[in-house]
Amino acid sequence: MRKIVVPTDFSENAMNALRYVAELFKYEHADFFIVHAYADEVYNHNTLVSRDVFDELKKTTHKNSDTALEKIRYAIQEVSPNPRHNYTILSKFGSLIDEVNDLVDQENIDIVAMGTRGETDNRKLTFGSNTLQVLKYVKCPLLAIPNGCCYNRPERVLFPTNYLLPFKRRELKLLSTLTKSFRSVIHFLYVSESKKLSIRQEDNKDFLKKSLPDVELNFHIENAGDLTTAINEFIEKKSIGFLVMVNSRHSYLESILYQSTIDKIGLHIKIPFLAMQNLQRS
Repeated sequence: MRKIVVPTDFSENAMNALRYVAELFKYEHADFFIVHAYADEVYNHNTLVSRDVFDELKKTTHKNSDTALEKIRYAIQEVSPNPRHNYTILSKFGSLIDEVNDLVDQENIDIVAMGTRGETDNRKLTFGSNTLQVLKYVKCPLLAIPNGCCYNRPERVLFPTNYLLPFKRRELKLLSTLTKSFRSVIHFLYVSESKKLSIRQEDNKDFLKKSLPDVELNFHIENAGDLTTAINEFIEKKSIGFLVMVNSRHSYLESILYQSTIDKIGLHIKIPFLAMQNLQRS
């Protein structure tokens, strides 16, 4: 049974992410946890003057959240009436990061799915603040779906890697299940001036092959000065429909996430993006 968390701020972008991930896992039995964390709505409300007002506002916000979540559950069951899927709605008084992290630990979640941008929809940014926080701090694979991205079978998947990071079996199994179901081809892209791999790199490459035995794998080495440019050009050249990267200490993805503004990197992602977290769960 696949377990999936879908945070929502009740925006169309969040609903689009839910529709996408329901379609992506249509062949699997899955439990979906649709969660709305509303603490900021209460604390930042402009009418807070006393504890009584706070408590009343907290109750009202919780009730409104439950009502809105019920509408989402009804809507997704209307557009995706899949007997393999169960939907649980959760209104949580807490921060998004804390509530998602707790849910990941309690339910042994496989993947978190979100829109790349939420209610504010700042088009100058690759990721909205909530998605970026989850990418940084939640130790679970994150699937980020760009706004307006309609579901298409992921025929060609791009996985940039330098083969220096160890890979987690559980997350590669998730990738294997997805790509096998859709008969996808995974393109591994290594950007380097040298075509020779070290023994560590060779071992990690072999581990990838063994972990993805039923998937067609293509390996590419390209000499390019800038990894971001190489990724963007490869996406265009090969008509890539799905991007996978690993977030780990000192990884390329981590260097992106911890820049002051992510839009500076130029990687404005227009395809679904799976960030695998090579960080140990506590």
